[in-house]
Amino acid sequence: MTPTPGVRAARAATRFVVQQHDATTLHYDFRLEVEGVLRSWAVPKGPSMNPADKRLAIEVEDHSMGWGEFEGRIGAGYGKGAVIVWDRGTYEGLDDVPVAAALARGRASFRLHGEKLRGGFALVRTRAGAKPQWLLIKRRDEEADGEGPVGDRPASVVSGRTLEDLR
Repeated sequence: MTPTPGVRAARAATRFVVQQHDATTLHYDFRLEVEGVLRSWAVPKGPSMNPADKRLAIEVEDHSMGWGEFEGRIGAGYGKGAVIVWDRGTYEGLDDVPVAAALARGRASFRLHGEKLRGGFALVRTRAGAKPQWLLIKRRDEEADGEGPVGDRPASVVSGRTLEDLR
């Protein structure tokens, strides 16, 4: 079958997931599917829908795609504690280069299509090194508001459970 001129091929949606994780400290793991893995950042205060909030996001190791489905308790070792899938959905890059390249240069913009998080966001690297630090920032758009879903909507989008239910 030959492609029809002027018609772009359909592309599989690229996933994102945000897991609430009660490990040593409570935080949110923000994960973007990039080149077959989940690129990951620990966001201590969780994402915000307010463009005035600049959330610290500490880059952590990549995770396998299957990790994005995990809910439950991690029993021992690094990262032990309760985990829920706080939000999930798809995203699209908004830069003139692929998301992997945008992240490599230290600034990536994307539009989230999640159950809780929607609209434009950016990750901006503020410090390189062994544990790169970034800011996760909501872009000013029709989805922005002064409220945040972190406190208002604590339940898992998969099971309806909260971290309290798993403790």
